[in-house]
Amino acid sequence: MKNIAQRAGVSESAASFALNGRPGVSEATRDRVRRVAEQLGWRPSAAARALSGEGAATVGLVLARPAETLGVDSFFLQLVSGIQEVLAPRHLGLLLQVVEDTEAECGAYRRWWAEHRVDGVLVVDPRTDDPRPALLDELGLPGVVIGALPESDPGAHHRLSQVRVEDAQAMAAVVGRLHALGHRRIAHVAGLPTLAHTARRIESLTKEAARQGLDAARSVVTDYSDAEGAAATRRVLQEPDPPTAIIYDNDVMAAAGWGAAVGLGRDVPDDVSIVSWEDSAVCRLVQPWLTALSRDAVAFGRTAAEELTALLDGGVARDVTLPLPQLIERGSTAAAPSGT
Repeated sequence: MKNIAQRAGVSESAASFALNGRPGVSEATRDRVRRVAEQLGWRPSAAARALSGEGAATVGLVLARPAETLGVDSFFLQLVSGIQEVLAPRHLGLLLQVVEDTEAECGAYRRWWAEHRVDGVLVVDPRTDDPRPALLDELGLPGVVIGALPESDPGAHHRLSQVRVEDAQAMAAVVGRLHALGHRRIAHVAGLPTLAHTARRIESLTKEAARQGLDAARSVVTDYSDAEGAAATRRVLQEPDPPTAIIYDNDVMAAAGWGAAVGLGRDVPDDVSIVSWEDSAVCRLVQPWLTALSRDAVAFGRTAAEELTALLDGGVARDVTLPLPQLIERGSTAAAPSGT
C-alpha cells in the first residue's frame, strides 16, 4: 500500500480509500491509484479484509459424514463442481472441512465465525433433530441449506435459504412405477437414519405402499457404504419371502446390491429389480445397466451457491424447490416374477 501511494502521489489512507471503494477521494485519484495497483500486481489480502470487517471472500462447507463414504460418493463431487461454477467468477474461495459429526460441525462454524474465516456457509444433510440452523441464527452467519429442513416453517430462519428436492414425491413415483410392473414386495436400502431426507423417503415409502395396498414394503437403514449396501441386500434376499424389487439410496449401494444379488444366484431383473436413487457412471458399469433417478447434482450446487451469494449481497432468504428427479428405466427393472 505504501509503494502504491508513493507511486500515485497520494497518502496511504487515500490509496486505501481508492482501492477499497470508500468515499473521500475523487474519481480521477481513484482511477490513478487503481492503475498503479494493477501495474504493481497488487491484490487485496483476504485476512486483512476480514480483520477490518470487509469480509473474508470465502464461504464454508462442512461435511459431517464418515470419510470412507465420501470417497465413493459422486453426488458430492458434482455438487462441489456446481458450487465452484458460481464462486470462481466472483473470486470467492471455498473452505472445505470433513468432520465426524454435527457437534464437530457446529464447532467449526463457531471457530470460523470467531476468526472471520468465512462470509457464509453451505449446509448439507439436514438432520431430523438439527442444531445447526439455530446456531447460525445465533452467530448471524448467512447460510444455504442444501436439502429441506424438517421444520414446517421454511422462513423461521431469516438468514438461511433452502434449496430442496421433493424426496417424498420422488419416492412415491418410484414405488408407483414398481407397483405398475407388478411388484408387491419392495425393499428400500436407505442411508443414515438421522438424515431428514432419509426419514422423508422412509415415510413416503410407507404411505405409498399403504395407498397401493402393499403389505411387504419396508426400509433398512445403512451408512451409505457399498459394504452395508451389499450386506443389507443379502439379508433381505435370504428372507422367506424376499423382495422382488429393491430401491437403494445411492448408486454405490445399488451397484454393490447388484453384486450381492448375483452372488446369491439371483438374476437381475428376472428375480429382483434394482433402482438407484442417484444416477452416475457407476450405474452403467454393471450389466444390466441400473435404473436410476436422475437429478442434476451440478445444478443443485450451482443453485445453492447462487442463493448464498444473493444473501451475501443483501438479499432475503428463500426456499427454492428444484425439479423432481426423473426415473430413467434401464435393464435392471422389469415385471415382477410370475406368482409373486
